[in-house]
Amino acid sequence: TAHLPPPATTTAMFVSALRAPALALSRASVPSPARKGDSICSAQPPRSSGISKSSAWVTTSRVCQIPQRGTNRTKTRAVVEPSSKNGAVVTDQKVTSNAAPTETSLVQTNAPPKDKEFIAKVRFIGPDKKGLMAGLTQLMFGCGCNILSSDQYVSEDGVFFQRMSIDFSGAYSGADNREALESAIGTMATQFDMIEWKIDYSHDAHKVGILVSKIDHCLWDLLVRHANKELRCDIPFIISNHPDLGYIAEQFGIPFEFLPMEVDKFDGDKTKAKADQEKKIEAVIQKYGADTLVMARYMQVLSDDFCTKHASHTINIHHSFLPAFEGAKPYHRAKDRGVKLIGATAHYATAKLDMGPIIVQDVAPVSHRDTVQDMVRKGKDLERVALARALRAHLQSRVLVHQNRTVVFD
Repeated sequence: TAHLPPPATTTAMFVSALRAPALALSRASVPSPARKGDSICSAQPPRSSGISKSSAWVTTSRVCQIPQRGTNRTKTRAVVEPSSKNGAVVTDQKVTSNAAPTETSLVQTNAPPKDKEFIAKVRFIGPDKKGLMAGLTQLMFGCGCNILSSDQYVSEDGVFFQRMSIDFSGAYSGADNREALESAIGTMATQFDMIEWKIDYSHDAHKVGILVSKIDHCLWDLLVRHANKELRCDIPFIISNHPDLGYIAEQFGIPFEFLPMEVDKFDGDKTKAKADQEKKIEAVIQKYGADTLVMARYMQVLSDDFCTKHASHTINIHHSFLPAFEGAKPYHRAKDRGVKLIGATAHYATAKLDMGPIIVQDVAPVSHRDTVQDMVRKGKDLERVALARALRAHLQSRVLVHQNRTVVFD
């Protein structure tokens, strides 16, 4: 059961989180009851807040009695009248309009343009406390946001995880004023000692860079899914340490960057060659502004520095049900052990090989009749699905990472 914070705390929180104009605008007047038979309806305007009365987005709510066809009865409707449209005249006393009453619902002020999506995913990780969920919910209400969905989980060691999907099109500070919304969330996160919080905007498409070597099944699968609009993102480039798969990138019209390990250039020094190669990879990432990397069977071990820099947004697919059979040739070792299940694991890449936070795993049964080739074939199917599911969960901000573990909301 969520407990509300003390009134004084709640008031101070909102005052510090929201700007004065936004707070003033949120105090929209309650429409006065309309009298039966009135042809012109009126309502008290918002209290003076320093906001121009001719503002394009300021609206005023009112209640009208609308005649019912074929009867002598009337029906009450709450309607919203823009202050600068339909002949409305704003005064200090009331709003009058010559426009015919319209059957619209009472909507939020500061309505944004309809050609833009104002949906965001907000994630919180922190210590579980009384009143935490109530405080976060009140915060969204106080900012003028509508909560579309909310998932939460408290671990055995008392860590609180939450993911909210919010519609901020009616934010009192303005739907385009992301800084005010983020400031309010940051203030709340500080008050409740959140370990981490993030916000992702649906209007801002993720840019996913793909790293591959010679094995192509995961690359084909991701590109086909992307072409069919199953993955909501942009794929600005494909990087490979071999030139073999360049033709695939060409078919899909995606730039292909061939960046090999040039060991000979550094007199056989693999460490220097690796540093040089990753420097070039970084340059490509910066050039296209990628925020997510996918290792679609990229058969190169990334350096510790690279993994640390790109932690929690570099997804790797491993052809094994980790933690079993990490490293190379897992199917051969699985055959030697006589296992009855094989699997695939999609996880975030870390400095420790194949030991990063697991996002998705999938398995398939095998028997003594299956050869290594059979296992490889079955494993490829698992790898395709597991990688696609992991990437989709990441793009939808459904993954929360804490201490090398993940919470993945449905």
